[in-house]
Amino acid sequence: MTVHIEKNDSVWTIIHDRPEARNSVDTEHAYALVDAFQQFEDSDAHVAVFCGAGDHFCAGWDLKLAASLSDPETRDPYLNMLAMPIGSAPTAPGALGPSRMELSKPVIAAIEGAAVAGGMELALWADIRVMAETAYMGVFCRRWGIPLMDGGSVRLPRLVGQGKALEIAMTGRKVEAEECIRIGLAERVVAHGQARIEAEALAHEIARFPQEAVRADRRTIIESRGMSVRAGLQNEWANGLASLRNQGVNGAGRFRDGAGRHGDFQNI
Repeated sequence: MTVHIEKNDSVWTIIHDRPEARNSVDTEHAYALVDAFQQFEDSDAHVAVFCGAGDHFCAGWDLKLAASLSDPETRDPYLNMLAMPIGSAPTAPGALGPSRMELSKPVIAAIEGAAVAGGMELALWADIRVMAETAYMGVFCRRWGIPLMDGGSVRLPRLVGQGKALEIAMTGRKVEAEECIRIGLAERVVAHGQARIEAEALAHEIARFPQEAVRADRRTIIESRGMSVRAGLQNEWANGLASLRNQGVNGAGRFRDGAGRHGDFQNI
């Protein structure tokens, strides 16, 4: 299988290993990625790093698969398989795999080379993006008449604003790492070849904290978008209450007993 999981304590690195196709995603690999991230969700691991093998993160949806859909007898069953359900029914995988999954734990994308078209959508699905200085994004599927259908048109404006999202999506231009961090498409830019190393270090930094509070804050930040302030505050309270009871009080006791004084994040 061309999706591998490497486990290091509470951090898992999920690697899409299809470098001969710039880690583009066909049906087999979409389901393999979903399975890998479901394993992560169901495990005791705290943080996942998501990367591509070789020189690129992901070049998007496999266009050879797309070209095979010219026959309605092939196309219609494929599109029906991907169709978004109505209401609260379980969500089918996207064409790129995990793009519709709503995990309870953080994912960090480690981006080398191209994260374009559907590959950009997978990068946007992650919580945090660590890009090599030579990496780039872009809606490269624009040139082939293929729309964003794995969350890109939803997540892109939430990160960079509507106007910039429209400009990037409609032009399909290359967005290099320096611009990505400047406009909010990336959270960190690192030296070429260092994206995975830096992403894993960041993952371990997050993983060593009490996880109930990490997940409560993550959930509130994600869920409160679009809420009124009052609704957001109510949601924050509801999400944080169990964590405060279960871990926060004990953590305060450790501080009382001398841990973590004067901004020390090591002795916790």
